[in-house]
Amino acid sequence: MPATDFKDYYAVLGINKTASADEIKKVYRRLARKYHPDMNQGNKEAEAHFKEVSEAYEVLSDSDKRKKYDQFGQYWKQAGQGWPSGGGGAGVDPSGFDFSQYGSFDEFINELLGRFGTTSPGAPGRSGGRAYTYRTNTGGPTGFSGYNGFDGFENQTGQATAADREATLSLSLSEAFNGVQKRLDLGTEVVDVRIPPGAKTGSRIRLKGKGAVSPYTQQRGDLYLTVELLPHSFFQFDGENLVCEVPITPDEAVLGAQIEVPTPDGSVTVNVPAGIRSGQSLRLRGKGWPKPKAQRGDQMVKIAIVPPKDLSPIDREYYEKIRTARSFNPRSDLKQIKL
Repeated sequence: MPATDFKDYYAVLGINKTASADEIKKVYRRLARKYHPDMNQGNKEAEAHFKEVSEAYEVLSDSDKRKKYDQFGQYWKQAGQGWPSGGGGAGVDPSGFDFSQYGSFDEFINELLGRFGTTSPGAPGRSGGRAYTYRTNTGGPTGFSGYNGFDGFENQTGQATAADREATLSLSLSEAFNGVQKRLDLGTEVVDVRIPPGAKTGSRIRLKGKGAVSPYTQQRGDLYLTVELLPHSFFQFDGENLVCEVPITPDEAVLGAQIEVPTPDGSVTVNVPAGIRSGQSLRLRGKGWPKPKAQRGDQMVKIAIVPPKDLSPIDREYYEKIRTARSFNPRSDLKQIKL
């Protein structure tokens, strides 16, 4: 296989192959913010970098996927310019996994990430009912009728029929917050799906008649899309609330202050009460995640008091004056503590 067919995800993230999980997460967050579509409106190159970085993180952040990817990399080097067809033991790892079943790197990575794809009937290990991941592009609205509106986010239980299919649909936080039109390539057809505002990780969408053809009834089953939100560098979820962490200075904590805090639809001015502590949270009502019937959840702003690292001469002078004149001792109660 040509060397260009293989994607070096370590090189994509700019890390060593020995990088820890924390290092991988830290680098990913920095690159995701740098290339995020919201930060690079209309920049196709940045969008392509963002997708590549997200794919690399999806593989390397999962220990099992990372192990398989590393093993595949070794096999790829051994395979050289051609891919052996049909095993023979050359591409089988110690656990019995046969890498030679893949005709290209894309086939391997699609299988590893569970992406939707067409396979030949009777292909070993590729039967119906598996989960796939869609990497989609935003398309123009076409009024796709297989989607039931906001109530289409389902949490169904029970065994899917053999003709039903499940897939994971990855969305950025911006896409999920504002709603988005997605174009899915199902292999035999392309469909447009409207995702209304408020989708969260685990939200399910049912596309009627977009699954596989049942060998018994010759009718198509349904396609169930499960939403997965990509990580964001500032916003996270805590239950139903959107949460973020905002740094303030020691004087702002002592005296109180007005600060600007980002929300999903723009910055707002927040009053920080005097005497607030690190770890305390302020609630911004109605500034969180969209809910049904045009409602909004709350955004929780966690406060982090950050002391300055580099003091100017005047800063140091005043801090020393405060220390000399200070009467408050936050550790006074510790004198009473005994075993």
